[in-house]
Amino acid sequence: MTLARHVGAAIVAAVVIWVLTVQLSSFRDYQMADIAVYVVAIAGLTVLIGLSGQISLGNGAFMAIGAYATALLQMHLNWPLWALFPASAAIAAVAGVAVGAAAARLHGPYLAGATLLLAVALPSFATQFPGVFGGDQGLSVTVTAPAALGATFPPTRWLAWVNAAAALIVLVLLANLARSRIGRSWRAIRDNETAAALAGLNVARLRVLAFVVSAACAGLAGSMLAVYSSQVSPGSFTVTLSIALLTGAVIGGLGSLAGALWGSLVIVLVPTYVMDVATSHGLSSTAAANIPIAAYGVVLIAVMLLFPAGIQGGLRRFFGLTPLTPRADAGPLARLSSLRRRPPASDHQEEGTT
Repeated sequence: MTLARHVGAAIVAAVVIWVLTVQLSSFRDYQMADIAVYVVAIAGLTVLIGLSGQISLGNGAFMAIGAYATALLQMHLNWPLWALFPASAAIAAVAGVAVGAAAARLHGPYLAGATLLLAVALPSFATQFPGVFGGDQGLSVTVTAPAALGATFPPTRWLAWVNAAAALIVLVLLANLARSRIGRSWRAIRDNETAAALAGLNVARLRVLAFVVSAACAGLAGSMLAVYSSQVSPGSFTVTLSIALLTGAVIGGLGSLAGALWGSLVIVLVPTYVMDVATSHGLSSTAAANIPIAAYGVVLIAVMLLFPAGIQGGLRRFFGLTPLTPRADAGPLARLSSLRRRPPASDHQEEGTT
């Protein structure tokens, strides 16, 4: 019944997206494709942080893996679009296995620091191996709309449809995964890792699995980004991207897939709106380029003050809905600060005996 409800909601969302793409301009189609990219990436990060309780600042690196995988597979093997998306997600998932296994014993700020190092170091591989990854210029990705749509069909609309369809499929899969036995196990580990281990859960394996799911979503998002931007370069996957993903997850509401949509809307639409306002008031392009960074800070502070549980948490409270999880009403910053390893029971016993 849960799967049918999620699929029905996705079909309704697909109809709304189709109507919007028909009515709006090509620039709005481009923005919708961009929003879909962030929805997928933030949704995977929401599963990692909100459900399993692990902090990651390196999902931008997994996006880079997915994007370069798409470019290389198309360049050397000429794979079609329907095969590029799952293949790129699978390649990023394999990388997630390696990183997750290495970071399985890290918690809190130590895990965040390790993943941040990954986000800093990985894009430099493109410049170290320019013969493979194209150096600073990057690699090109070419995707055309099907000939059945007609020669005059807007390519931006086709890209919006493709990315939106991929995002809706991912949201349906993650929604069902969050309500499965695996999702309940993740919540148990997040709330009390020691109690979860005593209950018979394989904590290390579940933590790695959460990392794999998040990495696969990031890899798919990177592939979607490569398709609609037609270019893959290291400049697109800086640390700023990883921080923006975490910001979007916090603003939207950790542990909520609907929050991934709200966070994506803020990340994509706020800079454009702020830039338009700054330019219309006569600011130079250099000064206007720095304003979106300040706008992010203002929006983040406002959301934390007005909606401690993120935008989705504020909406649920406004409409009188119960939280999805026992800790969903906790503020996201408080939840981030609480994601640290609790001392095992033996430590407490030793302290009591001394």
